[in-house]
Amino acid sequence: MTIAESQRNTSPPVPDFFRDVYCILGLPFDAVSLDQAVGKVCEAAKNKKRLFLSTPNLNFLITSQTDAAFRNSVIHSDLSVADGMPIVWLAKLLGVPIRERVAGASVFQTLMSSASAATGYGERTSTVRVFFFGGPTGVAQAAHAEINRLAQIEGPHGCGVRSVGYASPGFGTVEDMSSPAIIQQINASQADFVVVALGAAKGQAWIERNRAALTTPVLSHLGAVVNFVAGKIERAPTWVQRVGFEWLWRIKEEPALWRRYWADGKALIRLLVTRIAPLTWIHYTKYSRPSCLEASGIVIEEQGHRRLVSLRGAWVGANLQPLRVLFNKAATEGWRVKLDLQNVNFVDAAFLGILMIFADHHDSIADTKLEVVASGFEVVNTIFKYSGLGYLLEKHGHSK
Repeated sequence: MTIAESQRNTSPPVPDFFRDVYCILGLPFDAVSLDQAVGKVCEAAKNKKRLFLSTPNLNFLITSQTDAAFRNSVIHSDLSVADGMPIVWLAKLLGVPIRERVAGASVFQTLMSSASAATGYGERTSTVRVFFFGGPTGVAQAAHAEINRLAQIEGPHGCGVRSVGYASPGFGTVEDMSSPAIIQQINASQADFVVVALGAAKGQAWIERNRAALTTPVLSHLGAVVNFVAGKIERAPTWVQRVGFEWLWRIKEEPALWRRYWADGKALIRLLVTRIAPLTWIHYTKYSRPSCLEASGIVIEEQGHRRLVSLRGAWVGANLQPLRVLFNKAATEGWRVKLDLQNVNFVDAAFLGILMIFADHHDSIADTKLEVVASGFEVVNTIFKYSGLGYLLEKHGHSK
């Protein structure tokens, strides 16, 4: 769906239920490589198709545990990549097939790396037009100037990105930064990609508030990118990134960050002990049992103005296609749904990934929340709880 089409449609666009997406501690993560992520950005820019790119790292993960609005902003994303080696390590523990860190800065750097940015599918696309929004005073302007200096270079050392504008709105509220004049300035630039740098929580909130009014296809909060491009901060060498120590380099460049990293590290240890360890135990003990792989099934019943969707058996990545089709049909036709999990005996991170996306979309179009009846198997309810989706079972008091 193009942006123009989505703006003519008063309902939120139907999410992509065929994404290879997984739930890790309440956030969705797409199992994509860097090249694939860049390809999706280029494709969206070329076809004027909306792409809200989120780049959750450990700080996102920690903050989302206590900030529902922030968590929901990531769930609303069209693409959510693992921007942090701790996310990749957690994925490995949980059996989630995310093998590669896809940093937002790396996505942008790859777009810049040649005169025609690679799509990730062996093709090339035209220069991506970017608008820098946010950052300290003067930094967005410096990034704008540097990008366009590089864009003048011919040959293999050219730049696949051109800046068509910038704005430094200061440190006001999201409302202050969302005036009609600001939105008009961005739209008038005809940018393909708005790079937001307002701090993670404020940046995600700004995108949430304004994405319907913006005509720019690609939106993302890439906080450090504007500083990297402007030359105000030097990014860690590639080998430091690969071994997972970029955070130490960032502290060298920005000493004030040590407090955030210290707090996030302590929170991660708590999550490892209280939630990751139990989930890992369940995955490597329960999932390997044949009973957890028994045939799944779906029964749909009409109940007045809503449909009762009853699932049975085990729902894991390998057998989710019928559920993906069902969720897509329900979202497309605007069903009001009650989801019954009483006879579901096992679920994995892939099931939870598409379920959280469906629940979020359902809540945005229906006049009631998605009602989820908890499983009669305690292991399933435990997986929901430790995975950060216990709130889905608690909405109507069905948790056990």
